[in-house]
Amino acid sequence: MRAIILAAGRGSRLKGMTDAQPKCLVELAGQPLLHWQIAALRDAGIDEIALVTGYKSEVLEATGLPTRHNEDWQNTQMVASMLCARDLMDGPVIVSYSDIVYSADAVRTLMDTPADLGIAFDRDWARQWQERFEDPLSDAESFRTDGAGRLIEIGARVASMAEPEGQFMGLMKFSPASLGWVDGIMGSDEDLKRNMDMTAMCSRLISAGKSLTAVDVTGWWCEVDDQNDLKVAEAMVADGRLVPPGDSPS
Repeated sequence: MRAIILAAGRGSRLKGMTDAQPKCLVELAGQPLLHWQIAALRDAGIDEIALVTGYKSEVLEATGLPTRHNEDWQNTQMVASMLCARDLMDGPVIVSYSDIVYSADAVRTLMDTPADLGIAFDRDWARQWQERFEDPLSDAESFRTDGAGRLIEIGARVASMAEPEGQFMGLMKFSPASLGWVDGIMGSDEDLKRNMDMTAMCSRLISAGKSLTAVDVTGWWCEVDDQNDLKVAEAMVADGRLVPPGDSPS
């Protein structure tokens, strides 16, 4: 199986930390976020890893990993970046945001799902959101299933912390069939391709009657979107809630 890491963004909310490098090269516990992702994917048995680049693409090209470039990275969302690597998605593929870290176990769980489109989520998300945000509801989004694992709502605003069954992590598994679904809802609408984010894409697929599977990978992970998130993540490393690559007992 192949993995594609969507690494086109600058991460302006990390301020000067991304003046000379993409967001995915900001360090957590002495290692770039990208190294955390690559280690988890390789530990799970994925050797074919490609990057979608944008900001400071030459820095990521120097990694030696295969790349696809999103020339319009400043004006597009995650779906557009993913579609820049469409030629690499000819079989089952893991798609990962580049500002998250996660365990190899999370990747294995996602790989093992027979679903055409698996959406990884964290059921125990509330503590991390409470540490990251003064008002956790300012960032929390809906995530609701039918009770049998089929995702029926994602990405809407919520009124209470009790509403979501979990939070989308930015980690997904696509089959060729589900990529055909994405092609189908996009059609020839170039504005839609540029502006659609990943949860909006999922919502459109749900509305079109496609079956999206929620894959519970609750365990250690985090998102680093700004400098406060980085402080929270460093604290998670310090108290053992995140294990840096190379330090895993496995």
